[in-house]
Amino acid sequence: MSDFITRFAPSPTGLLHLGHAFSALTAYEAARAAGGRFLLRIEDIDLARCKPEFEAAIVEDLAWLGLGWESPVRRQSAHFPEYARVLESLASRGLVYRCFKTRREIAEEIGRAPHHPGEGPEGVIYPGPAEPMSEEEEEARLAAGEAFAWRLSMRACREHLGARFDRLSFIEEGEGPEGEHGEVAARPETLGDVILGRKDVGTSYHLACTHDDALQGITHVIRGQDLFFATHVHALIQALMDWPAPRYRHHRLLLDEEGRRFAKRDRSLTLRALREAGETPQTIRARAGI
Repeated sequence: MSDFITRFAPSPTGLLHLGHAFSALTAYEAARAAGGRFLLRIEDIDLARCKPEFEAAIVEDLAWLGLGWESPVRRQSAHFPEYARVLESLASRGLVYRCFKTRREIAEEIGRAPHHPGEGPEGVIYPGPAEPMSEEEEEARLAAGEAFAWRLSMRACREHLGARFDRLSFIEEGEGPEGEHGEVAARPETLGDVILGRKDVGTSYHLACTHDDALQGITHVIRGQDLFFATHVHALIQALMDWPAPRYRHHRLLLDEEGRRFAKRDRSLTLRALREAGETPQTIRARAGI
């Protein structure tokens, strides 16, 4: 057996749709072709939106498609202490900071700043505070129970890594939104000081995803082009934590008849609805072009 290990990692916040099927089948068939391993990981850190019934539906739909995976399945909600240790490691090196600003406050701050970097590939770029918060103010706000987010400081990361920061890269075996392929220069600063955790949820997608890919020995991350820009931050986190960097295969996104990405709100195109309408795993594969 080869050392090819990939995964499908859905969030149980709704029913799987045709786009999910395409991504899962793409990863599964890649693992089969390489004689490798295919893992299922449940990314359920959003405790408010993730539901057990959606996880059960994911398992049912994937089995109906004919996919098989190894046991046990890793559920991220069972591993918050592991992610907390990563945050502690980053905090001990001064690479993350507590940000008490709300989205509205950040938007207002951006409106007042004539030379703000503006929008990035994942939304508004928050470059961090002009001056760090004093320990006294931070302790007072914590004592008052204020909500906060742990943000990764691009300024501190650049200082920590030195010239290595500008040499960060990742291997793209698929294709990015602009045709990116091969060795791609990672530019995490284009996303700003991203959130790695919150007071109420001790991790974020960026942190939990990279941690679990390293822990599970993932060699190939196969996912949609909508997550291509996240890879720039993931390459940085991997460098900061000395984690191995998998290869990436970003694939095209399936679009509906109006040219829009499939979404969980498109209930008529969920796998459950399609199955009830008489579709078979074979017709789903044909729809997905697999």
